[in-house]
Amino acid sequence: MTEAHEDLDARIERVDPDRWLATRFIDDPDKRADVVALYALNDELARIPSAVTQPMLGEIRFAWWREAIEDVFEGRMPRAHPVTLALSTAVKRRGLPRPLLEALVDARERDLDPAPFADADEALDYVDRTAGALAALAAKVLDVSADPHAVRSAARAWGLAGLHRSAASGGPARLPAELTANLRGEVARAVKAARGETKALSVPAFPAVAYVALAAPYARGRTPSDLMRRLRVTAAVATGRL
Repeated sequence: MTEAHEDLDARIERVDPDRWLATRFIDDPDKRADVVALYALNDELARIPSAVTQPMLGEIRFAWWREAIEDVFEGRMPRAHPVTLALSTAVKRRGLPRPLLEALVDARERDLDPAPFADADEALDYVDRTAGALAALAAKVLDVSADPHAVRSAARAWGLAGLHRSAASGGPARLPAELTANLRGEVARAVKAARGETKALSVPAFPAVAYVALAAPYARGRTPSDLMRRLRVTAAVATGRL
């Protein structure tokens, strides 16, 4: 693992500890580094709204990332940024689908608008194109034959719980009332569906969603201890069940 990848690994451990914990169960160090590169891209995009003072500045940053991804896929020299360099390596090694990466950027740009989603359909579409795209990309890194539909419900559970956590910690309340009123039930239903869907994942691909074992407590407004986090994710990987 290169020094740049080591730096990204430490960063993801700090900013996205649940996904990072799941990557500890990826045996192949190169695949682990490629998944971490995806999570680092997600973090870069997620940080933009809070890093700018007005939406136009945010739009400029999102445009920069679109162009950076275009450079990677068009075979141009990647931009001198640790995330773009790591992403370029991941794309070349794994043949990652460009549409999923571009969808992730497009969906994240919606974060510049703190207004709640208009309805459940809009919220779920956002979750599918953020948490869903990220999970599908990670699964693709771990198993080239991984079916993106096998991670859809798992990612929905995680994305919904994540929006709830963000609002609880002072971020904008973006979930529509129809989802907020029964968030625990919605997450529980998504996890139940995920238990069936993820059976289609191979053992090597399962760490792409193993962290979703923590979605239910987060939806209940609970933050698991470090020990409980490790136990839940370890159990999920060991059993192949969320």
